[in-house]
Amino acid sequence: MSVVTLLPFIVLIGAMFLMTRSAKKKQQAAAQMRNEMQPGTGVRTIGGMYATVKEVHDDTVLLEVAPGVHAVYAKNSIGAVLSDEEYNRIVHGEDAAEIDSDAPVVPDDASSLTGSDDDADVARIDLGKKPETDEPAADAAADAEPKDKKADGEGDAK
Repeated sequence: MSVVTLLPFIVLIGAMFLMTRSAKKKQQAAAQMRNEMQPGTGVRTIGGMYATVKEVHDDTVLLEVAPGVHAVYAKNSIGAVLSDEEYNRIVHGEDAAEIDSDAPVVPDDASSLTGSDDDADVARIDLGKKPETDEPAADAAADAEPKDKKADGEGDAK
């Protein structure tokens, strides 16, 4: 066999090796993060719940999800171990950036966002009913019954 024939297979095997290697590194980093958990640290589960670690066991973790409420989770369900500052900012709202008083405030209604007062001079389109006309042909056509003596919704079936 020639090298040209084997080249696509070699490239494919090399790409697979690189992909599995990066995935393996991510798994090792996640496992190391979970093993370094200590009681008192804040965590986020893979379901998005924030809690405080109370006890760490071999395969499980005891989390305090609310004051006095404890739950046992698998170590694999811990998505991220958070720093104290980040956990307090997210859960308790501490050290949150204050709103700048000079920043523009979003109004309650969107009418002020759609345009300026110059648009008031533009004629508005009337979407209401058209005024009635005094033409007798229009009134006679509206009052006439259908030719086959059937009203709307009625059919031949009985």
